[in-house]
Amino acid sequence: MSLVANICENAKKAANTFAGISKDVKNSILLCLKNLIEENCEMIISANKKDLLLAKETGRNQAFLDRLTLTNQRIKEISEGLDAIISLKDPVGEIVEEYVLPNGLNVKKTRAPLGVIAIIFEARPNVAIDAAALCIKSGNGVILRGSKDSTESVNILVSLIKKALEENGISENLVGLIDSSDRSTSVDVLKQDKYIDVVIPRGGESLKKVVLENATMPVIASAGGNCHIYVSKTAKIDLAKQIVINSKTNRPAVCNALETLLVDKSVATSVVPLMCSSLLKEGVEIRVSERAKEYYPQGIIVTYEEMYKEYDDLIIKIEVVDGIDEAISHINHFGTHHSDGIISEDVVEIEKFMKEVDSSALYLNASTRFTDGFQLGLGAEMGISTQKLHVRGPIGLKELTSTKYCVYGNGQIRN
Repeated sequence: MSLVANICENAKKAANTFAGISKDVKNSILLCLKNLIEENCEMIISANKKDLLLAKETGRNQAFLDRLTLTNQRIKEISEGLDAIISLKDPVGEIVEEYVLPNGLNVKKTRAPLGVIAIIFEARPNVAIDAAALCIKSGNGVILRGSKDSTESVNILVSLIKKALEENGISENLVGLIDSSDRSTSVDVLKQDKYIDVVIPRGGESLKKVVLENATMPVIASAGGNCHIYVSKTAKIDLAKQIVINSKTNRPAVCNALETLLVDKSVATSVVPLMCSSLLKEGVEIRVSERAKEYYPQGIIVTYEEMYKEYDDLIIKIEVVDGIDEAISHINHFGTHHSDGIISEDVVEIEKFMKEVDSSALYLNASTRFTDGFQLGLGAEMGISTQKLHVRGPIGLKELTSTKYCVYGNGQIRN
């Protein structure tokens, strides 16, 4: 048996026992983890600096370095995230539906853990904590496989997770860590369907492609975000400017950041130069379509293929469209079905946008930056699913459970 298979088998055994653990024990583990993270903040940052130094030496860009970086503030946010998860209702055992059949059988459809969830992620070391915490609260085991770029950071974080488990009498095997220095281990993980119930990729399209092509277990695809905002002819311009700036610049390297701005042709003369001026002040590089260049000649021409691109950087594409139908068509064609928005005061076109845009999260007069668990009331999230089975949108606690039927009888037999 390979080392990877052994780690996965041990996680499965631990998860089978852990499925019946009380919410109090789960919350105690998470509180202990929170305290350990706060107590070891400097050690975490020191490990992270080693990763950052290596990433800089290998020529990683600024957007990548931003995703990799752990600061005191980001560690504080990790800690706050654990508090949020602790405060959430435990989904395991929740009765989704209950009814009594004519023969007297009492049927209860209840929430149950998925089992063991594998998370393969890139760059962001905080994913190790988010994933483990969500899996623990939802009664699951977890296999973590980060990238070689975050090895030092992830190793220290996982050691704290294991310590929190042990201090609460739970096997440290519930959380397995796979060596990230050997690329072949990712494919090995994806073949462990005997022990792993579902895998979630957290990273770019290349990672998603590898997972979908090699996984022998179900995949919850957490795709990238070529996110759009459409500024309609009825938009309040000051509101639009505020939303566009926040969506693009609040944290440009994340998957719910704005990548493509669509402007209605009827207001393009005033809106496009205004948006470009405001974005330039924030250090954003402006790229424009042939039609948009008419309203902002200084922009760099964007190619057709580039319309599909997610920059993860301070770069934005601008296109001018002729009305709501063209805006919807553009988003559905070029988008990644992640997070897209409309800025409008027209009830008819708002409803049309909400019904016809095929994305997992849609926004009216609000930033796209809210598509994650902390902001949508889910505590934290395992990713943003852009597929339609078994979950779509932020993957929170309930999305990490399945259901089972518990049928109670008193001697019924089938004729």
